[in-house]
Amino acid sequence: MVSTRGKAGLRERVPLGGSASPSVELSWYGISEIGRRRETNQDSFVTLPPLFAVADGMGGHSAGEIASAAAVRRLAELGGATRISDGDIEEALGDAVDDIELEAGESELGAGTTATGVVLGDDPEQPSWRVFNIGDSRVYQYFDGELTQLTVDHSVVQHLLDTGAITEEEAEYHPHANVITRAVGFNEPPVPDFSSVALIPGQRLLICSDGLTKELTDAGIEHFLRTGESAEGAAHALVQHALDNAGRDNITVIVIEVHRFIESQAVDGAAPESGAAAAGPVGMEHADADDTLEVPKV
Repeated sequence: MVSTRGKAGLRERVPLGGSASPSVELSWYGISEIGRRRETNQDSFVTLPPLFAVADGMGGHSAGEIASAAAVRRLAELGGATRISDGDIEEALGDAVDDIELEAGESELGAGTTATGVVLGDDPEQPSWRVFNIGDSRVYQYFDGELTQLTVDHSVVQHLLDTGAITEEEAEYHPHANVITRAVGFNEPPVPDFSSVALIPGQRLLICSDGLTKELTDAGIEHFLRTGESAEGAAHALVQHALDNAGRDNITVIVIEVHRFIESQAVDGAAPESGAAAAGPVGMEHADADDTLEVPKV
């Protein structure tokens, strides 16, 4: 399931609060590919400002598709809101758990999904992104030549890394690499992590399912976020190289570009900038388009 807003080739002004508040100019692009070894695509994503999110479903038969679509559908209901709180995210994901139970029915493996994304903050005095995460989909920031992972995986492998039980090299080939410890679904209340990061002109954010991070190292991700001429170009390059590297899983990415702040009194075509302008051409595009439960991702 894909929920999007936007017109290709255009930037969009998104208010930082009410309609009379300053705005930020963004562009974005989302894309989801089935990969080279899967028969179905169990990923979903939503790009409805001020909310952007990816969901990676899991479960037997069509259960994963149902689960990720339910999470995205509930999150999409928040799209367009002036303010989205942590409680709103938790409530939406809780409603998704109920939907999954109702729609997926009895499944031998159960049904669940990751849910990872960002929400644009509503405080113009301290512009920020609110980052949320359940599972092992990720959010990255690329800014000023540096890539930073903004989320921490809820996975068996991450727990083993945190406790020093395995090395980074061992994690690459660990037999439980596909086992997560939190999910939306499985008749359990969702428990997302939340954090905040500054909203900065020139910043690029990447939200992705693990189908990307299975195939690209952080160095590869940094390269394509740095060299992509637009949000769309970076998104396509990331997905294509993940496919070229094997494409073992569904691959979903959203790339968001932060261009500039616009004062509330500005008019279209003559808006003053607040802060530095973002790198890149004017024509940047976006799309029309605690361990709890160990859940094998299939």
